[in-house]
Amino acid sequence: MKKFIAIVSALCLVFALCACGGQDGEKAESLVFTTGGDTGTYYAYGSVLSQFVSSNAGLNVTAVAGNGSQANVEDLKSGAVQLGFCQSDVMSYAYNGTNLFAETGAVKDFSVVAALYMEQVQIVTMNKDIKTVADLKGKSVSIGAPGSGVYFNAIDVLGAYGLTENDIKPVYQSFGDSAESLKDGKIDAAFIVAGAPTNAITDLSTSGQVYLVGIDDEHVDALIAKSPYYTKNTVSAELYGMPEDVQTVAVGAVVLARNDVSEDAIYKFVSTIFENSADIQHGKAVDLNLEFASSITDVPYHPGAAKYFAEKGFETSVK
Repeated sequence: MKKFIAIVSALCLVFALCACGGQDGEKAESLVFTTGGDTGTYYAYGSVLSQFVSSNAGLNVTAVAGNGSQANVEDLKSGAVQLGFCQSDVMSYAYNGTNLFAETGAVKDFSVVAALYMEQVQIVTMNKDIKTVADLKGKSVSIGAPGSGVYFNAIDVLGAYGLTENDIKPVYQSFGDSAESLKDGKIDAAFIVAGAPTNAITDLSTSGQVYLVGIDDEHVDALIAKSPYYTKNTVSAELYGMPEDVQTVAVGAVVLARNDVSEDAIYKFVSTIFENSADIQHGKAVDLNLEFASSITDVPYHPGAAKYFAEKGFETSVK
């Protein structure tokens, strides 16, 4: 209900802005951008981007809180929104009709706008004796809500080490609840998939020493070979006051658009962000990179995005 009210409010604002028109009587195209929970990175960053584009591109973009990657794809499919954040792995599931979308079937109503930054698979513990994923066997581990993107990330990583959900004592919790359970000693470890530093882990680190469980080269390579949407990544020790840097894998945080959004609107959205990245007031803006933004290969790009990236010398597949 909270999300429904947010979308209705956004649509009312969109209609009001449309009524106001633009320069010389032209009406600016209006887009609703679904992000994530209102305490997370998706919402904060999406709100900043929406405001920036609205102020500089002749578009009216309104950010609304969302319920995560799967729900955002479903909202794009239904037409409730025109833009949405999504993990790159969940995007692939949707487009190919696997995992989260195995029962409902493939969704082809969207295309890629840009990959913006990496979301690390962070396996968090306060037990210094848990040093590898293999050490999670028999332990109580939070692996996200059943059927969530985090859940499938956890199953993928466990599988790379020959473990299954049955080899651990699974707990299904949100990031915040996982952090509280770790603090209270109710669980041994938790999978948290988000851009580092992540607030839940940062807050946890104020109550005691936190550690991230690393993934070695052999298992990273095996994981990427099976699931190419993962990328090798390192979380710096300084982010959480850890003894050393930790190697893991990451997925991309990608902006998607409905296929029926105009080429002109998406071109304006992308070009405004990347031509003015230094002026965007959010920590993740430093990660904006044309090569990474245009690197998605398993889902086509929106024609408006492909046009901009081609002008910059980066060819993409087009819907």
